[in-house]
Amino acid sequence: MTIDDFTPVRPEISLESILVYSVLTFLIGICITPCFVQFLKKNKIGKQLRVEAVDGGEATIFRHFHQKKRGTPTMGGLLIWGSILFTVVFSRILSYIGVVEHSLLQRGQVYIPLFTLVSLGILGAVDDYWSILGFGKKKGGLDVLPKIIFLLLVSGFCGFWFYARLGYDTIHMPFYGDLYINGWYIPFFMFVLIGTANAVNITDGLDGLAGGLLVIAFIAFGTLAYLEGLYILAGFCGIIVAAVSAFLWNNVPPALFFMGDTGSLALGGTLAVIAMMIDQVLVLPIIGIIFVVEMFSVIAQLLSKKLRNGKRILKAAPIHHHFEALGWGESKVTMRLWIIGGFCAFLGVIVGVIG
Repeated sequence: MTIDDFTPVRPEISLESILVYSVLTFLIGICITPCFVQFLKKNKIGKQLRVEAVDGGEATIFRHFHQKKRGTPTMGGLLIWGSILFTVVFSRILSYIGVVEHSLLQRGQVYIPLFTLVSLGILGAVDDYWSILGFGKKKGGLDVLPKIIFLLLVSGFCGFWFYARLGYDTIHMPFYGDLYINGWYIPFFMFVLIGTANAVNITDGLDGLAGGLLVIAFIAFGTLAYLEGLYILAGFCGIIVAAVSAFLWNNVPPALFFMGDTGSLALGGTLAVIAMMIDQVLVLPIIGIIFVVEMFSVIAQLLSKKLRNGKRILKAAPIHHHFEALGWGESKVTMRLWIIGGFCAFLGVIVGVIG
């Protein structure tokens, strides 16, 4: 069973409307940025350099290359999903007064992605703010347990909604067909959402890196959604691309501000939900290949240190810091990973279409 069984008539919006909403979102983000950054600076909402690496050792390489970024405003994710929320609500107002037939706020396609965006954005905002205030332990921010519990609750609710309310119980395998997994759909959904949210969060370590890769990924999934007739969802992807692009305008090296967990957790989780909604979750590792590599670089570093008496396989983890340590330079690392991400996203769209 798929979403078609529960939503036989799919609301449509034109490609022109998608472009208009996207341009509006981009302009909102660009225009609000100066005031938003000024607010962050005034309230001293700035980045704190971590003292502990992901493998538990001293983050010496990170601190060497990023010392100058101390105090740079963070929590830019608020600007991203704030712009998205504004456009969604504005489209609903236009629909209510009869200017347009359908808004972007549509139950079958946007409710759960929007819920994920806001709920994980709130989690990230709390984590960022606690980190700024110096709460928690060495790394600051929330402890692992409450974050995991919240992620489990959100992903479990979304997985249950997909399974029980929307009727999803299969996974499409490219070039093979649908794989029926019945009740295992919910834990699989939770694994994908939590894994993707954390992978994007780990990738967000260089100016512009995560933002550029997210733009690429949402363009790819927006294209797949549009080709599958999920026009409202494609429009939602379009305004996400616009909001992240507006943020990225001031996040490329040297970054004016950072998205923080407020943005990375929210956008990563939303990316996973959209991949599940269009039944292209197995294409997600192709389109988001850099996110996958970043996550596995951390896992490999931790396992190596544990199993090889403290020996590391990378100079630093995640892998983008390893490339920095090799002398590539931050901008070169970012651009090269963008190129790889863009090429793999193109391949992913092809696989999604013909597979």
